[in-house]
Amino acid sequence: MKEYLQPARYIDSDHPAVVAFSKKNSSGKTDRERAVALYYAVRDGIRYNPFLDFSTEDAFRASHCIEAGEGFCVGKAALLAACARADGIPARVGFADVKNHLTTPALRERMGTDLFVYHGFTELMLEGKWVKATPAFNLELCRRFRVKPLEFDGREDSIFHPYDEADRRHMEYVRDRGSHADVPVAQIMQAFREIYPVLVQAGRAAAGGAGNAARAGDPEERFG
Repeated sequence: MKEYLQPARYIDSDHPAVVAFSKKNSSGKTDRERAVALYYAVRDGIRYNPFLDFSTEDAFRASHCIEAGEGFCVGKAALLAACARADGIPARVGFADVKNHLTTPALRERMGTDLFVYHGFTELMLEGKWVKATPAFNLELCRRFRVKPLEFDGREDSIFHPYDEADRRHMEYVRDRGSHADVPVAQIMQAFREIYPVLVQAGRAAAGGAGNAARAGDPEERFG
């Protein structure tokens, strides 16, 4: 259990920005109450953006999510785990491949598929058991696309809904990638290079110069 409380390379729970964020947003008398408060702070306080430069390690680091004010599922999962560890709650990250049946045409074109490999979520040790929490999609984004926001009570797993508010097929879990004490960045980068070569190149180009507009993209393209 000790490794799930210690700072790590990407779950950098000792980083000053992470410590400050955790302290500011942690509230409640029990671990469960504080974990729930941290979940919503990460879910809604850090904007979801899948168009990052995945060739850099910063995209996967907890502290960078705070500094950038945005992140994709893995970075946000690492941030929630880091905040929990900073507050004395054992935490780790878990991964799965998921198929997003509601991927926007723009994102599908950039990715070349509707399969998201190494989708990241957080696992928290609460009341004697590991509980999954998925802080990826911020509330504003969910409302825009009429997708059910993921709630978290600290007792039941919070994972993607199979259907949206209009009863359309949404997320399908197709492969479990296991749980880790830190983000397995080398493995994820390799998988991304193989499966999303266009998206990886686009991220590099955006980060390399053409401006923040290219990196940010249309808000409607961010959903995935």
